This record gives sequence, C-alpha cells and structure tokens, in this order.
Amino acid sequence: MTQSQAEKAERFRALHQGPGAFIIPNPWDGGSARILAALGFAALATSSGACAATLGRRDGKVTREEALAHAGAIAAAVDLPVSADLENGFAHPPSAAAETVRRAAQAGVVGCSIEDASGDRGKPLYDFAHATERVAAAVDAARSVGFAFTLTARSENFLRGNPDLDDTIRRLQAYEKAGADVLMAPGLPDLAAVKRVCAALTKPFNFMVGIKGKSFTAAALAEAGVRRISLATSLYRAAISALVAAATEAKAQGTFGYVDAAIATPELNRHLQE
Repeated sequence: MTQSQAEKAERFRALHQGPGAFIIPNPWDGGSARILAALGFAALATSSGACAATLGRRDGKVTREEALAHAGAIAAAVDLPVSADLENGFAHPPSAAAETVRRAAQAGVVGCSIEDASGDRGKPLYDFAHATERVAAAVDAARSVGFAFTLTARSENFLRGNPDLDDTIRRLQAYEKAGADVLMAPGLPDLAAVKRVCAALTKPFNFMVGIKGKSFTAAALAEAGVRRISLATSLYRAAISALVAAATEAKAQGTFGYVDAAIATPELNRHLQE
C-alpha cells in the first residue's frame, strides 16, 4: 500500500456520501481509462465483461490472475480511485473470496465487488447462508488491508433467472449486515424496484446501467435513492459498435468518412500523451 492509494480510497469513500449520485464509468484498458479521466470522471471501475472481451472471451472465462492484472493496469494508468469487478472471487469458499479481496488491494485498486452468482449453470446462485458467509469473509479481508477499501456486495438474482425482488432485498440486507460498504443488484426492472431496494438499505446502492429498457437517467436514479451509477460494458459496446460501423464503411464502400467524424480533440490527445 502507498499513501496515494490510501488517499484514493478516502476520495472514493467520500463520493458515496453524496449529494446525489455519481457516475463511475468502466474502461476496458489503460488507454480508455486515461480518456475517461481526461473527461473529468472522479472514479473508475473495471468490468468483467469488458475485460473478457479484450481477451477474446466471454464474461466469466477470465482467471483471477488475469482479472487482477487487468485491474492493476487500469489503476496504474490514472490518478483516480479504481474499483474492480471480481465476479464471485473466482472460487466458491468464503476464504477464496477473502483472498481475492486481499490480492485486489495489493494490485492497486481501492475497492471491488463480490457477487453471489456461483458460475454453475445448474445452480446459478449461492444459497443464502453461503452467500452471506462469503460477503462476511470478503469484508474481513477488506478491513485487514490497512486502508479504507470499499467492498461492494452484489445480488445477481435478476441476471441469473431468479427475478425475485423480495429475495434480492433479503440478500442485500444480509450483505449490508455482514459489513458490505455498497450494495448492488444488476438488472432491476424499473424505477419502482430501484426505489424499494434503496429504501430497504442504509448503505449506498450502486445501479448498473447497460441493459436496454432498464437504464434510467442519472437524475431519476438519484431521486430513487441511488448513490453510484456504473456503466458496466456499455461503453465498450459503444466503442465496438463504432469500430464495426467504421470498418464496414471501409470494406463495403471504400470510403473513410469515419475519419472526419472522430471526436478526439487536441486537448484530449494532450491528456493521453502526458
């Protein structure tokens, strides 16, 4: 741990105190992280899906070592707090989730998320008790690293075939009681559900943008009680969509209009070169 990492950790904690909600975008490499920093964002988060995509794989097919190296590279590229998406900790036992948190702190990030998705298609969610034990172990590890590491606990019900709002709230409340600093439940269907979740918690709630028809405005989310808004893989998908459009124009038409449409400014280029 360095003093600057501790300072970043405190800055990250303070962002969750409001007022309102802050947007935490998800870069996919050091270059995209520097662009987002130059645009003025106050913190960044990795995305497991974007990380996997940069390696030519599907989400969930990255090793712990690869995910930590990816997060460390992004953290090293910018002078901003970075939180890492570390899926379920890359193993089932609570001790494994704890070890992942400790190693994340060593990699240079100031926070991470641990989810209750098992990775097992036959049983995609951990049992309630086991999921809670894993969060508690992750919290203990976060408290042991020597600075204010922010642990986010995720309930994956709505992404894993169990769209049960009552169970989602029950899980989030248990994770909050276990000591998680931030709570998260990707895939909530509407603002009414978001409001209900936020009202049931006392810790900050992170809403995940990125699902079509379920990505509400920052103002509406803040009004619902959200403190942090992450963008998941949406920026990566937007960038790849632009790549596909540009490459298709070049191949199909033999024209290069996308060159003139590039939005990079001299000021942004200067930031990237510093």
